Formats: sequence, C-alpha cells, structure tokens
Amino acid sequence: MPNSLTEAQVEQFWNDGYVTPFDCLTTDEAAECRRKLEEFEASVDGPIDEYIRIKCHLAFKWLEDIAHHPKILDAVEDLIGPDILLYLSTFWFKDAKDGKFVSWHQDSAYYGLDPHDVITLWLAFTDATPENGCMKVLPGSHKWPDQQHVETYDENNLLSRGQTIAGLNEDDAVLMPLKAGQFSMHHERQLHASGPNVTDDRRMGMSFTFMPTRVKCVLDRRSATLVRGTDEFKNWDYDPKPRHDLDPVCMETIQHWIRAYADPDVPQEAVRG
Repeated sequence: MPNSLTEAQVEQFWNDGYVTPFDCLTTDEAAECRRKLEEFEASVDGPIDEYIRIKCHLAFKWLEDIAHHPKILDAVEDLIGPDILLYLSTFWFKDAKDGKFVSWHQDSAYYGLDPHDVITLWLAFTDATPENGCMKVLPGSHKWPDQQHVETYDENNLLSRGQTIAGLNEDDAVLMPLKAGQFSMHHERQLHASGPNVTDDRRMGMSFTFMPTRVKCVLDRRSATLVRGTDEFKNWDYDPKPRHDLDPVCMETIQHWIRAYADPDVPQEAVRG
C-alpha cells in the first residue's frame, strides 16, 4: 500500500511542526457529523462541551469509528509508525459571532508525555476559514523550549484553563484553513491558536491526539485506546469501548478525565522540571 504522505510532507511535519490539508470525509459525511452532534445538543441544556469535552470519541460509537478511519490512521502511521494509541479527542466549536477563541498554547503543556512524538489531528465538520477562526501555527516552534503558560480561565477561551503564552511575535504565523471533511496535523509541542468566529454560521471540528505505543505518561498511569497495531510496552490502561452512543461506562470515563485534565494541581510541562 503506498504511503499517504509524501517524503516532503513527512519532512515538513518534523521540520515545521505541521502539515495540511488532507481529505478524509466527504462533504455529505461531514454534514452528517454536524447533524448528529447538533441533534445531541438539542436534547441537553447547554452547549455540548459542558457534557462531553475530553475523550469525545467514547461518547458516540460513530465517532470512535471515525477515529479508526483508514485515511486518518494511514497518515498518522506515516509519521509515528504502525502501533498507535489514541489518547484524547476534543470538540472545538465556535458559534456565530460568539467571541470564543483559542489562545497561543502547546498541547503538551499538561499531558506529561515522554517522548514528545505525539500528533494532534484536527478534523473539520464545517469549513474552517480565517473568518470563522481556523487554526494558525508558528512554524518550527515545536523545537523551542517548553513555554510557560499563564492560566487566565477566560470564559471566552476554549482551553480548559485559558492557558496562554504571552508576548509572542505572530508575524510568522501561518493560517491552516480546511474544507469540511479535511484534516490537518501538528506536533504536540507546536505553538498554535485560533481567533473568534465573526461569521453568521458555526465553525465545528474536533481534535484527536495520537501517539506511538512507546510513549508513556510521567504524571501517573492514564488510559488510551489502541487504534492500530500492537502494544508491547503496556504503558497505558485501555479506555472502554463504546457499545452504543452515550454508553454509561464511557460517559463516566469522560467525566473522570474532564476533572483530571482541568485539575489546577497538575503542573505545566515548563515548570515540572
């Protein structure tokens, strides 16, 4: 089977810290994902991220299926090899003109993963454009030292702690627009952000955090999902597999990790020493 990524794309990822875009879902499939998620939102009181935030793929069986999509895993395998764990997945929704944003940060700030051969894959359910707040990155910043984050807990910041890297020069930032159904990939330590949605429609997408099975968590023993290959290292417990949408066992797991990830006692990577 031919590689999904060219040699140039693999080189770009490790040199610049990102590579984009890649086709995955059809336009109709992406629209169906949006329909299902908005159907769930209509059944609860409040936005979806008040109920499902961390490890979102455990909440819906069809999302767990997407996490195993061959186009996704083939691309990930070309970067980190055939034995792949899915650690986290997160919804990133911005309603029309709601002021929500994502400040400059590193995904690695609180994960405690070693080594940092970790990929964040961002999948768009709607078009992600500069106007509705697509992601932007600082090329090569994954090679910088770990950055200190200021925890603002800003209610408009989509990050759990409002963690922000202050004082950055954004002149070299690169926008990463996506069509509905496409995905991008960036390194766990890549500095990235996104602005508010100033359009009349929602921007909807989600991220998946993939890592090779050799990676371990230095904070404590945590859980992940083996999505491809074998796990000879056994560094992780395994997440429950959703038997159906909103499986109670999976929903309990999600709530546990929402609390753990937002725990203010968990130190940042830059200060952990």
